[in-house]
Amino acid sequence: MLQLLNRIDRRVIYLVMLGALSWAVLAQVQFPEEKSERTQVVYDTIEKLPEGSRVLVSLDYDPASSGELAPMSAALVRHLCERKHKLYFMTLWERGGGMIRQNLKILKEEYPQMMEGRDYVNLGYRPGLQVAIRNAMSDMRSDFLTDARGVSLQGPAMPLTRGMKSFQELNLLVCIGGGDPGAKQWVQFAASAYGKAMIAGSPGVQSPQLQPYIPNQLTGMLGNVKAAAEYEILLIKGFPQFESRTGSRDAQRRMGPQLVAHLLIVSLIALGNFIYFLERRAG
Repeated sequence: MLQLLNRIDRRVIYLVMLGALSWAVLAQVQFPEEKSERTQVVYDTIEKLPEGSRVLVSLDYDPASSGELAPMSAALVRHLCERKHKLYFMTLWERGGGMIRQNLKILKEEYPQMMEGRDYVNLGYRPGLQVAIRNAMSDMRSDFLTDARGVSLQGPAMPLTRGMKSFQELNLLVCIGGGDPGAKQWVQFAASAYGKAMIAGSPGVQSPQLQPYIPNQLTGMLGNVKAAAEYEILLIKGFPQFESRTGSRDAQRRMGPQLVAHLLIVSLIALGNFIYFLERRAG
């Protein structure tokens, strides 16, 4: 028996993993999630903002990180819309424009009463890394002339930005970032430099870089897809209409297959060690 287990082709293990993940995805396996204190802080920060507050939503990631960050962005945007805040979308990533369009689709489908130029604006891709952040915080009129459609930000069609001098007039900064430039730069050149309240979202591998900024320069952070799943649970509890809304449980659905994969990997490691010790005992 030990010899049989030792001779298992690694491709068999790959097939077992494929089968387990396929089952978890097709069956939409979900497990209970317990909210963390850090996720609750992010939720409460948005809840405590007065209705109609001005909020920056900088989506600094691309499709490579969207599997982990897209559900997080969607949950935050839905929460901001439910609280009737004014949204300023932008990205520091060249391929981040598509991430903005994904979230604008949520606004157009679920919040048709919100009007572009009055309730939200798409500032589009802004090159220059931290220089773009400095320009936005000091005098946005030197760099931010039009929105992503080419409409003048100071024109009559854009009451949300007409007369606005800088991002210092915003009430909250939100950055969902997949790397550099991203949340770290917004903390250093905006939140910390100008004393602005800020929350962030990041993949699990990037979260340790932001933890030293909490809670002083950074009010709160969502650190991975699990945090996004926890946020979805808080959102459904606070706004029951999300219970049956399409896309409101994306992160929770992604957590199921992930947990199944982790359990299988741990089981295989335990089995390998068990075989090893049996062989040693047998000499």
